[in-house]
Amino acid sequence: MQPLAERLRPVTLDELVGQEHLTGKDSILRKAIAQGMIPSMILWGPPGVGKTTIANIIAHTLQVPFYTLSAISAGVKEVREVIEMARRQRHAVLFIDEIHRFNKSQQDALLGAVEKGIITLIGATTENPSFEVNAAVLSRSQVYVLKPLSQEQLMTLLQQAMERDEWLRSKHIELKETTALFNISGGDARKLLNLFELVVTTLQEDPIVITDQKVMDIAQQRVAIYDKSGEQHYDIISAFIKSIRGSDPNAALYYLARMIDGGEDLKFIARRLVILASEDIGNANPNAQLLATSCFQAVNLIGFPESRIILSQCVTYLAASAKSNAAVAAISAAQSVVAQTGDLPVPMHIRNAPTKMMKQMGYGEGYAYAHSYENNFVNQEFLPDAIKGTKFYEPGNNPREEELRKYLKNLWKEKYNY
Repeated sequence: MQPLAERLRPVTLDELVGQEHLTGKDSILRKAIAQGMIPSMILWGPPGVGKTTIANIIAHTLQVPFYTLSAISAGVKEVREVIEMARRQRHAVLFIDEIHRFNKSQQDALLGAVEKGIITLIGATTENPSFEVNAAVLSRSQVYVLKPLSQEQLMTLLQQAMERDEWLRSKHIELKETTALFNISGGDARKLLNLFELVVTTLQEDPIVITDQKVMDIAQQRVAIYDKSGEQHYDIISAFIKSIRGSDPNAALYYLARMIDGGEDLKFIARRLVILASEDIGNANPNAQLLATSCFQAVNLIGFPESRIILSQCVTYLAASAKSNAAVAAISAAQSVVAQTGDLPVPMHIRNAPTKMMKQMGYGEGYAYAHSYENNFVNQEFLPDAIKGTKFYEPGNNPREEELRKYLKNLWKEKYNY
């Protein structure tokens, strides 16, 4: 049996709950569909508010060849194959789910066919198309913004489900409480209906009385909830970072997979890796920062699905690297002293002296140029007098930073007590 959300998917605009500003009487989109003259479009909105449904309704109404691709799994090859089929049929509608996951080359492959009218493009995205969709594709498309569903609309969906679905009609269901259903689904109609079906299936009672506590218990046991804007988002990214910090590549990969499958923004993941490379590894392995930065750049360049491999490489490398939080401790200590002591005067000998008057005032006087001395080092004071001798950076207990500790101790002797 199909999931409830699929069994109840609307086939006409009149059956669609929500998005009245787009699909209501005299709306632009409804008129365009009725006239069979739809433009290429980008449907932008949160998950489960009707983007795919609207695309299916358009296909059903226009009765033209209709192709669907998911940017998660499709590449340039699949796009070109659809374009070739559409060319032979003279025209077709191509729906691309999560179009923001297409990289530039994948989106560029669509341009010629859209311009020539070979395909009418319908792209669905949860991300701001101004940032995530190729400007050339965007300029040839109409952007329609879909709104989150209200609680009243979500309740309408539940009532329709109990009235229209044959299986649910055979049950005696009392919706005593709905807060948990609405909160967990987060305004996502598909998630709401499938969770509702799961709760009804799980509860072995007659009548079936649905309460918030029952929904929470079932959801925690049976549903892997991942909401990019909700609590689970923060729990998963926290587990991900802590797994890498704890040098467990297997756990890190598991949470990476959870985020990827949940539709997390891959650039968000890559940004966190760049931060982690300094926060948790730092000088214990300076190459970690280089790899993390390259990973971020590659994710931006390559796009999904190939970028998951790049993320996997970076995650396993960072998890398997020596760890040090010395960089975090050092800057925190320095900021603490700045907060306590304020704007202490910079020693005169290391001040900049761009003018003759500044030189006459003693700016830069007595500065020793390190490269003029043996081993490119000369013992001189750089900190303000009030805090001279203060040590902020304490090298971590790892082979690489032990080398740094020995080097600094050899230079500064007992001054900084390395």
